[in-house]
Amino acid sequence: MSDKTSLDVWQETVIEKMTGLSKPQAVLLAMWSFGIVMTQSCGLDMISLFLGCVLSAKPMSVKQRLREWYKEPEAKKGEKRCELNVTPCFVPLIHWVLSWWSSDEKRIALAMDASSLGKRFVVLAISIVYRGCAIPVAWVVLQEGKKGEWRPHWEALFGHLQQAIPSDWTVIILADRGLYASWLYKCIQHNGWHPFLRVNHTYGTFSQPGRNQFLPLKMALPQKGTCWSGQVTCFKSNPVDCTLLACWDEHHSDPWLILTDLPATQADVFWYSLRPWIECGFKQTKRSGWQWQRTRMTDPQRATRFWLAIALATLWVVSVGGDAEDSLPACSFDSLPLAHIARRFSPNSTWTRQISCFHRGILVILAAAIAHRPVPLGAFRAVPWPSLDVNRFSLSTHHENLPL
Repeated sequence: MSDKTSLDVWQETVIEKMTGLSKPQAVLLAMWSFGIVMTQSCGLDMISLFLGCVLSAKPMSVKQRLREWYKEPEAKKGEKRCELNVTPCFVPLIHWVLSWWSSDEKRIALAMDASSLGKRFVVLAISIVYRGCAIPVAWVVLQEGKKGEWRPHWEALFGHLQQAIPSDWTVIILADRGLYASWLYKCIQHNGWHPFLRVNHTYGTFSQPGRNQFLPLKMALPQKGTCWSGQVTCFKSNPVDCTLLACWDEHHSDPWLILTDLPATQADVFWYSLRPWIECGFKQTKRSGWQWQRTRMTDPQRATRFWLAIALATLWVVSVGGDAEDSLPACSFDSLPLAHIARRFSPNSTWTRQISCFHRGILVILAAAIAHRPVPLGAFRAVPWPSLDVNRFSLSTHHENLPL
């Protein structure tokens, strides 16, 4: 039996994967993320007390080490103190995920969105979405209410991620209608990735090839239960030549109008249903997981550094939870006879996730630690992306001319 503890194994993993950090920085990052997972809290006092018990060290000594990890050099004690630079860690984070990714899958979906923390912070984040969860891979924390555009920050984040994913992979970037801009569309393309951006159906125009007339976007879908896709030029001002994917499902109050540079034959409008997973990720960072809403931090630069520990904790539990979910026995419902009593009480045979990969991962890690089993490190298993069922709609998805 190995003498290594779960913390030792996790520290070795973080040192190996986070190549942009010095060894002392990586060790403290491992301590932070390990403590977050084990205590399900971002609280400095709680994690310091827990790690003090694990390491047989004084909690105040551990607390001082953890606190100085995210501070600027002039606020640290001692000489030759260096500042933790988060941006060089974004690419190693993606490489870490890809190193655990299914070898037969070469596509990945990232979502971008903003999340506020009261009247204190706004987090701009780009996350890998996976099995209903989101793993932050690039972010910046800003002061809430401070004047200034978000565009330079988004452009910088995408700049840091250039060449992070091999060129033979298919990468889509999902964003809600509040973030759409022509510069964002082009910025995503500059990385060799594919925009998958929702636009507002209540304003804006589009024109089809060979037609000089611009029509209101709302005319793409006249009623619920319809879908359409084709090549268009969107907007008279700041025009974008793109593929418009349009769908109005009976269960949604507003239609989905998605702009992408993928051909209509290669893209599926229902891929957009992956985007809300980043909102689940923000929720798990706060009340549903790491309790970041309780932080007493007021400096956005320190918060930006601290989010690196949040990202690693999330990566760990989601990878473990997804791997455990993938190992669940297949549902035997379909093999039952048509007259079986289970069919009368369970008419819907569709599999639904009973517990998120996030919380499943936490439970698996805690159980392994309690049972003195080797600490699980997880893997990312490919799952099918959502797909449009054209039988639910009155129009086919690949019409080049609108039925007007």
